[in-house]
Amino acid sequence: MCIAIPSRVVAIGEATATVERFGEQLVVSTWLLPEPPELGDYVVVRARSHAVEKMDAADAQESLALLRIWIGLAGDAEGRFENPDEVNG
Repeated sequence: MCIAIPSRVVAIGEATATVERFGEQLVVSTWLLPEPPELGDYVVVRARSHAVEKMDAADAQESLALLRIWIGLAGDAEGRFENPDEVNG
């Protein structure tokens, strides 16, 4: 099962973006997006490798808060956990 997780764009490359969620950074492909993301955008990431759509920031924050509850971890206000290895998705 693959969970799509909202992630914030922190850097942009050529057909890639570095995204952050739960204190972890990943480089993901952006070739499935209809338009390139901008810094600070939220994108939905699947399989830890592809951004598949942009997401409204408020909706992304709500989804991340629900994910924190679902996985049973509190995290801090920025969504970081003491041990990012505990969140693997």
